[in-house]
Amino acid sequence: MSEFERSMNMTASADRVFDRAEDLGRIESWLPDELHVRAAEPPAVTVHDDDTGRDAAALFRADRAHRRLEWGTREDDRYAGWLQVDRTGERTSEVTIHLSFTDESIVPPEGAVDRALDDSLQRLSGIVTA
Repeated sequence: MSEFERSMNMTASADRVFDRAEDLGRIESWLPDELHVRAAEPPAVTVHDDDTGRDAAALFRADRAHRRLEWGTREDDRYAGWLQVDRTGERTSEVTIHLSFTDESIVPPEGAVDRALDDSLQRLSGIVTA
């Protein structure tokens, strides 16, 4: 199993960050460019990956009480992830994204996941501080 995790402090309230992160209508604004999410019947979603040209049946759940998002492949456990927003102050928060790949054949090349996580956190930060 391969696991990846990144965290970033953001100058925005935890509620504001979570509201933007969980919005499926805006989720592509902070996800990697090659991923596109289409909502089906929640929690079901379909994720299209431009790099592979494939669609994946996935699940997406939002736990507002704990400011936590969870997602993963629907038919198998090849891939899963979560995003956690923690309050660090009145107008500051820490966001952590964690990814787990149980199928080593789908793990992106070395460094690609770390760059994608860093880019996603930067984009989300830009959205919540705008």
